[in-house]
Amino acid sequence: MTSQVMHKQGWLGLAGFVAAAAVAAGLGGLGVAGTAGEYQSLQQPSWAPPSWVFGPVWTVLYLMIAVSGWLVWRRTGWSPALNWYAAQLVLNAIWTPIFFGFGQYGLALLDIVVLWVLIGVTAWKFRPTSPPAAGLLLPYWAWVTFATALNAAIWLAN
Repeated sequence: MTSQVMHKQGWLGLAGFVAAAAVAAGLGGLGVAGTAGEYQSLQQPSWAPPSWVFGPVWTVLYLMIAVSGWLVWRRTGWSPALNWYAAQLVLNAIWTPIFFGFGQYGLALLDIVVLWVLIGVTAWKFRPTSPPAAGLLLPYWAWVTFATALNAAIWLAN
């Protein structure tokens, strides 16, 4: 394969990972469409951010998630580490419909706790192949840590 073909495939791979993250974000977006009022009406801890914060934060995080997966894929092709990546992305995508669409705060908490574990496993599995890929998942893991605490507080208060 020529280096030009390999280069083109690399960029197409990145587009695929961005598309996968966009699908996860899109499912979440469908789950929160018109729910800002619902979020504001919930009993929340004093440290809960306003609803407008989530969009910008998640936009940056989804881009980091996509690049992280792509960095590993570029080195290994589809590998067992990317199975963990895919699993956490699915749990990420379904959290919002569970929380907002169905109002199942306890089930959403279970989902996000398992998501938190899978993000950690994914970062651990990515580290030997690409430390930068693992590092790109750390802000996501930190945000999900915060979101888990927020989900738990909302579940307990409502």
